[in-house]
Amino acid sequence: MDLGKLQEMMVKTQQMKDDMDHKLSETVVQGSAGGGMVVATMNGQKHLIKLKIDPTVTGLSASDVEMLEDLLTVAVNEAERKADEASKKTMQGMMGGVLGGLNLPDIF
Repeated sequence: MDLGKLQEMMVKTQQMKDDMDHKLSETVVQGSAGGGMVVATMNGQKHLIKLKIDPTVTGLSASDVEMLEDLLTVAVNEAERKADEASKKTMQGMMGGVLGGLNLPDIF
């Protein structure tokens, strides 16, 4: 395979990844527990968009529950971001060993 074809393939792969990321960011799913007392809303990239907790579950005021929902959303998303970073580092380490010094663009 010549370098031109390899480069073209890499560009197409990056375009496919970008398209997939865009579609996943627009996908919205929900999961619930306790008969709907807790509802989590995520996008297809596993980013928590919203967490809804019925105030009767906590015994807290509605404003306290809203603050708790926001804090939990931020904490979950930070953990998800850190997990992605760790996964990326692991993948780069593994791919670096497999691909050696080919100097390919980062597509992960």
